[in-house]
Amino acid sequence: MAKILETEMAETFAGKWLTFRPDLKVLDCTLRDGGLMNNHRFSDEIVAAVYNACSAGGIDYMEVGYKASNRLYSLDEFGSWKFCAEDDIRRVIVERDASVKLAVMADTERTDYQTDICPKEQSIISMIRIAAYIHQIPAAIDMIQDAHDKGYETTINLMAVSTVPDPELDEALELLAKSPVDIIYLVDSFGSLYSEQVRYLLQKYFHHAQAYGKKIGMHAHNNQELAFANTIDAIIMGATIVDGSMGGLGRGAGNCRTESLLSFLHNPKYKIRPVLQCVAEHIEPLRHDLLWGFDIPYMLTGVLNRHPRVAIEYNQTADRGNYVKFFNQIIETD
Repeated sequence: MAKILETEMAETFAGKWLTFRPDLKVLDCTLRDGGLMNNHRFSDEIVAAVYNACSAGGIDYMEVGYKASNRLYSLDEFGSWKFCAEDDIRRVIVERDASVKLAVMADTERTDYQTDICPKEQSIISMIRIAAYIHQIPAAIDMIQDAHDKGYETTINLMAVSTVPDPELDEALELLAKSPVDIIYLVDSFGSLYSEQVRYLLQKYFHHAQAYGKKIGMHAHNNQELAFANTIDAIIMGATIVDGSMGGLGRGAGNCRTESLLSFLHNPKYKIRPVLQCVAEHIEPLRHDLLWGFDIPYMLTGVLNRHPRVAIEYNQTADRGNYVKFFNQIIETD
């Protein structure tokens, strides 16, 4: 049955490749995911430039950063976009475009959500994206309920699913589908998934989500240079929101590029020129210092289904470029 469903989706998509799906949304996560490479220390100029590019490019959502607890994270060590205070967002985004909704991510057990996330009518944020690991599902559901009750759109980004056994994942997805969450994301945290795995997991996600009227999203990392391809697979399978970042800026190997997504989609509302200008003028100049993007150490962590933090740390040492040494190190720790 699952194979028949997949075939029907693919044929429907292929038969309409000259048109577009008006329900498909794009979320730009440049600042949030990219902030993992510089402790969220983006200048006001860059934040404004990304917002203006999202506005001019027709992008549906822009993720500004995190709603992290200042009890757990130092205000001296991290920039404003680790905390996304309302005053900071309003200071930078002065002329708002109602067609671009703002989103923030709230890590489970790392956010004082009861106090730091105000009711929607007091905020310019539209979407709260809750990130959680499998063992945090009960706490994540409490956060979903809180954000929903306050009037926000909500997503759940279930992390590191490539390490989760099927029975546990099924149980988690069923619990999440029964919650008030609007969108359940497939997240390839380690950039380890191949297209066959993406399709298999999406079938599982849809099985649980559709029974409760939930939508599916896709967030891909580029460790094996598959982020864009896997995002296309998710679109073909019926995902209704997909993430990208300008220049692929994101943790480690980075994400699916926003400019690639806009080039692929046929919706005339999306404009690539403003995004290309932002990438050229504001994002690419950061590459020398932030060192994101495909690299062999990131590829190896993807192949081995490992968190990229070990590659990020290695790339900051004098041994950067000694791929065999890095490979031997991570093999020895398995």
